[in-house]
Amino acid sequence: MSMYTAFLKKELMESSRTHKLLILLIVFLLFGIMSPVTAKILPDIMSSVMPEGMSITLPTPSALDSWGQFFKNVSQMGLIVVLLVFGGIMSGEFGKGTLVNMLTKGLSRPVVILSKFTSATLVWTACYALCFGVTYGYTAYFWRMDNVQNLFLSIAGLWVYGVLLIAALILGGVLLKGNFSGLLFTFGLVAVTLLISIAPTLNKYNPISCANLNTALLSGQVVPANFTLSMIMCGGLTVLFIVLSILVFNKKQI
Repeated sequence: MSMYTAFLKKELMESSRTHKLLILLIVFLLFGIMSPVTAKILPDIMSSVMPEGMSITLPTPSALDSWGQFFKNVSQMGLIVVLLVFGGIMSGEFGKGTLVNMLTKGLSRPVVILSKFTSATLVWTACYALCFGVTYGYTAYFWRMDNVQNLFLSIAGLWVYGVLLIAALILGGVLLKGNFSGLLFTFGLVAVTLLISIAPTLNKYNPISCANLNTALLSGQVVPANFTLSMIMCGGLTVLFIVLSILVFNKKQI
């Protein structure tokens, strides 16, 4: 346990010193502000850019529009930034050879995987919580949220999906060679889940449903039980990826 704690502290300090944490906090803070503000001013922007003599009638912005912007920003851009920042979480260590000395001095290999996974998950959680808090504050200020359903379930679903992608980054970095191995593996996983989403009957089991059905869940178009099934699938795959990462890393020659 002491080795795990020490290596976890090292990973968190590295995230701070290399400005990974700062970059992600700034990006997610901006997303948190942009989501409700964009929803609020979008009708005015559209009206101002329309040619003279033409008009367009847009529905009055609501809390649902704000949360729709939130999930769009975080799932499409926020998670990409997270993946790019942590893309070399394992492959970078192999390239620099920094793990060799620590492993020869008795550092447990499972500790390396678990510490890196925990560190990246903590950073993702902190940034996501900041983004959610800012969006919630602005949205509650601008609108009433009486028509928003299953908000916290929807928020939890996207968080679980982000954790799954971190686990995929680690597994890809352990399985494949190259500086971008983790990213390639993760983008491949996303591509497969996107293909599966073409079949509507499989969406309730598809992990990516946690990232692209959030707004539908908020408006009551998706049954919470089906969304929960995709969250369970995300959790199961996360555990599987971490276990596989440990098993492969235990046999990997560094």
